[in-house]
Amino acid sequence: MQSKAPVAPFPKVLPVRKRAAIVNATLQQRFETILPAIMTETSIDLWLIIGHEDNHDPIFKTITPWQVWAPILQIVVFYQPAPNQPVERINLSRTNMMGLMTDGWDPNGTEEQWAALRRVIEERNPQKIGINESSIIWAADGLTVALKTKLVETLGDQLAAKLVSAEPLAIRWLETRLPAELELYQHAAKIAHALIKECFSREVITPGITTIEDLRWHWWQRATDMGLPVSFPPFFLRIRGPENTGRWGADDFVIREGDLLHCDVGVEYLRLLTDHQEMAYVLRPGESGPPASLVAGMAEGNRLQDIFTASWQQGQSGNQILETALMRAHAAGIPNPRIYSHSLSHYLHEPGPLMGLPWEQEHCPGRGDVVMHYNTVYTVELSVTVPVPEWGGQAVRLMLEQDAAYTEAGVVYMDGRQTAFHLV
Repeated sequence: MQSKAPVAPFPKVLPVRKRAAIVNATLQQRFETILPAIMTETSIDLWLIIGHEDNHDPIFKTITPWQVWAPILQIVVFYQPAPNQPVERINLSRTNMMGLMTDGWDPNGTEEQWAALRRVIEERNPQKIGINESSIIWAADGLTVALKTKLVETLGDQLAAKLVSAEPLAIRWLETRLPAELELYQHAAKIAHALIKECFSREVITPGITTIEDLRWHWWQRATDMGLPVSFPPFFLRIRGPENTGRWGADDFVIREGDLLHCDVGVEYLRLLTDHQEMAYVLRPGESGPPASLVAGMAEGNRLQDIFTASWQQGQSGNQILETALMRAHAAGIPNPRIYSHSLSHYLHEPGPLMGLPWEQEHCPGRGDVVMHYNTVYTVELSVTVPVPEWGGQAVRLMLEQDAAYTEAGVVYMDGRQTAFHLV
């Protein structure tokens, strides 16, 4: 299928050079503000990020400049001499960190790289040495077995005794957003919303010809053409009432008038990932909107969103928030509520509190025990299931997902949320 022009002026997508400048400037600010605060908060005064070329620690991507080339062994040391003090950022690698870190090792000298690491740590004599290992948060588990073995051997017993999991520090680093980043997130969501709107339009869909698979590849191609990696492989779904099923069959993937459409899609922009699920209806001749019961179902989905986000609370775990929200939803008469939301930013499903899974609506061990903090971003991902009398009483699940920030001022949707079906 050929990509067609967007239905409206598209939000500005910066060229790569300007994206790099913004990412690098933002990282500098994160180093100067977020890093000292969270190292103090978690009582870890020295943090090690160690990884091999082409097998980097997940944290490594988030602490290096846009145009980094990172050959061979990578060792980065973050050290805070006292609580709330600036953090010393030391690069013990061959990598050019472009002024974001101080070089603490000369690769052309006689000192071996691991020996340089021991020297740097001995000179600073930290109380705790945080390393990225975790049995719960994969994004905090980037230190390989072989590298940990080499690290322990290098440090010796006395220093190795100070090794602790940096899981709480990794979580706080990955999840915390600057106010400026939340502004950038608004724009990233605006781009994603515009692309959804384009996909769910007659500029892309010709009923009777276009297939669900065509929509998937249109999204993927358009994102690629703009230089935006997809957050995950895009998904599109067709939901069909009994009339269309009887006429065209359940296995017909061509989009027909009267079909309901659903997407689960996202893009990465300025190192921030989006994740959205929205719904569309393909109008029949003479129709001005979808069946009234579907419109009412969308309103119930929005009501569940309100109940869910009103349950977000600083310091509460994902499991506690899930329990509270579902209790309130059932009490409010929401039809068949299901909540399965997660943190979002540098990575899609990590590292903050998990609030339910599609198959688990009571308790998610481990990831569901992580607590919520201000200045973090989550998906408001959930569904309601409603009967559709216009479709012979068929039960239809309406799946919605929007990105939202949790701040001290409250919950803020990134570029708003869907409250009405896209009409094709």
